[in-house]
Amino acid sequence: MKKLKVGYYTLGCKVNQYDTDSMRSLMEANGFETKDFSEECDIYIINTCTVTNTSDKKSRQIISRAHKKNPDAIIVVCGCYARMSKEEVQSLAGVDIVLGTNDRRNIVDIIKNYLNEKEEQSNTDDAFEEIAAVHSDKTRAYLKIQDGCNSFCSYCIIPYARGRVRSRKLENVLYEIKRLDSEGFKEIVLTGIHLLSYGSDFEEITDICDVLVRLDGLKSIKRIRLGSLDPDYIDERFISTVKNCPYVCRHFHLSLQSGSDSVLKRMNRKYTTEEFYACVQALRQSMPDCAITTDIIAGFPGETREEHMETLEFIKKVGFSRLHVFPYSQRKGTVAAKMPNQIPKAEKERRAGEVIALGDEMQYKFHENYVGKTVSVLFEEVVGGFIRGYTEDYVDVHVKNEGHVHLINRFADVNIIQACPKHLMGTII
Repeated sequence: MKKLKVGYYTLGCKVNQYDTDSMRSLMEANGFETKDFSEECDIYIINTCTVTNTSDKKSRQIISRAHKKNPDAIIVVCGCYARMSKEEVQSLAGVDIVLGTNDRRNIVDIIKNYLNEKEEQSNTDDAFEEIAAVHSDKTRAYLKIQDGCNSFCSYCIIPYARGRVRSRKLENVLYEIKRLDSEGFKEIVLTGIHLLSYGSDFEEITDICDVLVRLDGLKSIKRIRLGSLDPDYIDERFISTVKNCPYVCRHFHLSLQSGSDSVLKRMNRKYTTEEFYACVQALRQSMPDCAITTDIIAGFPGETREEHMETLEFIKKVGFSRLHVFPYSQRKGTVAAKMPNQIPKAEKERRAGEVIALGDEMQYKFHENYVGKTVSVLFEEVVGGFIRGYTEDYVDVHVKNEGHVHLINRFADVNIIQACPKHLMGTII
């Protein structure tokens, strides 16, 4: 049998990218050859997203693109769109296998069975998929330790698409971290849909702190990053554990979404701005140099001009180092999609632009604090005439590539000489 060529395409979040990388690793270990998605392949695996209607449309476009590239190819569709709209996905031209968000650890057997029997496969089991962490380089790896969400924010389809909270067994998490350490990774990112709910589905009380306190003796891994965090799950135990864990990066992405209490209530978020600010203050009091980043949704249904201004003022009060800003996108099947007073697209984009402009201003101000300081940078790649990498608090640093290629995948001390809007410039010490 010839070696079958497989192309992969990922839409959506880092958790999806993790799942795709894991499937790719399993396929390669079983004799399948990875090719670029743009090439003519025997099999296309498309990991979809459904967070917005636009995401659904993009997923359909990618499926269509694969089918047009090779009408005889086997097309495997998995992910949130496949789970939420299974019948719709099955009806699309060229689709052979629909997996949803589960059973991807069995991707090899499913495809082999399909090749042998030519029968469509699907699965709806909600157990956590114990699939290994992988990445294409030796600098950073993503390890998914949690999936699903029980929060049911009014704008979000994810609890319906990915199901309830499920966690990777603690022993398996520790095993995977040690495996990645032995393979030479310098940094790992612990990810999940609702990361700090890790372990809440176990009979025995477990949380992410139980992972962090059991990390010792790592040789290659120097940094552990935490994915997006909900502020209502951050308590004294978490802060103390993180502070005393030498591996955890001093960068915390706290999901805010809005700086208006009335909007947060309509979003069904579980905290107030006062509670969010208290969380930020507690983190900064314990770790004064930590970076705080966040997500903001602009133009949520019913958002008044006054509520929008409240968000801008609260962002200034917190002093974030970076913002991720999105105009609200109406998602069919969510509570928010049925709310009255939907904001016109042009107004949503205008408000998002105002938040982005403020975020850019704050990011540049944050970068200015680095000028004249020495920071440790883990270099990752060569871009043009520069090598680039990231500080512990996830600031992008560029250094002129004057014979420094040997520093890729290594740490080096850098003297920061210039602050730029999106990155820092420095020289190797």
